[in-house]
Amino acid sequence: MENGKVENGGVCSSESINGGEDIFSCQNSDADHLVIMVHGILGSATDWKFGAEQFVRMLPDKVFVHCSERNMAKLTLDGVDVMGERLAEEVLEVIKRNPGLKKISFVSHSVGGLVARYAIGKLYRPPRMENVADLLANACVEGSKGTIAGLQPINFVTVATPHLGSRGNKQVPFLFGVTALEKVAFHVIHLIFKRTGQHLFLCDNDEGKPPLLKRMVEDDDELRFMSALRSFKRRVAYSNVGYDHIVGWRTSSIRRNNELPKWEDSLSEKYPHIVYEEHCKACDGEQGESVVKEDDSLDKAEEELVTGLSRVSWDKVDVSFHKSRRKFAAHSVIQVKDQYMHAEGADVIQHMIDNFIV
Repeated sequence: MENGKVENGGVCSSESINGGEDIFSCQNSDADHLVIMVHGILGSATDWKFGAEQFVRMLPDKVFVHCSERNMAKLTLDGVDVMGERLAEEVLEVIKRNPGLKKISFVSHSVGGLVARYAIGKLYRPPRMENVADLLANACVEGSKGTIAGLQPINFVTVATPHLGSRGNKQVPFLFGVTALEKVAFHVIHLIFKRTGQHLFLCDNDEGKPPLLKRMVEDDDELRFMSALRSFKRRVAYSNVGYDHIVGWRTSSIRRNNELPKWEDSLSEKYPHIVYEEHCKACDGEQGESVVKEDDSLDKAEEELVTGLSRVSWDKVDVSFHKSRRKFAAHSVIQVKDQYMHAEGADVIQHMIDNFIV
């Protein structure tokens, strides 16, 4: 059930009874590319409102944006898997309401990136092939013809997402890298962030299974996490190089400590906060053990996550607000979460749109 349309400078929005929003061009209703925007922990659909409106203004005849509603506020504490199931159901409902859609992309902030990764594993449908041998032969081919909820997967974008989790090893900046604090956090995180905290700190143990984030770098019979991720034409990780007190640079950029690049102040007038970009090709994952010996900051669990996620290519975009008046709110500024941040982080959204495959 939806409320009436609201127009804002050629951009129309329609709010659902649960608080989600569809944002689209008032002049063009033929856009066939669905963009699902997913907020972070304790967030809401309005967190992506500025970004969604910018997408529609810049790509009015191309995109139809839906700001996710199913995991708002305290519901974000229920666990990555529970939230992923809800998001998958929500996506199917949006597609059912809009039968003309042909393509799908995801743009997710913070833990929303993990939720989106779970949801696409649930929604992935493998390509139809003549036999199993063909399927196996194409298992590692990026951009394969598998679909997400029956739509062609295009962009998978995460913004300040803790892909490697938040456990120890200076992954949560507000703990200051103090080992004692990190150990305490490991034992009490479930009291604060409930089941989601257990998933982020890799201390969940459902029915004796490995931690969820470890399972999400593999495929199993029911959830094809990596096949789903691989099916997208492009995967992008935007990361704060500093002043993000919630999600560290390493975990959001899917890098080992010795892979973090040296960056300099941006010289770009168009993207003043983008300080480094690189395209990382897919790796076969056979270099893990030698890397662990070279990088003392790694532990086995983290290396498994880096290696697994590196089996697909990523565009990595590093962002710095170190000269910004709101630098200490970098985790929210990179998303342009409210109107006071428009002047600070709008170039990140602009960069996202300029490089978006439509």
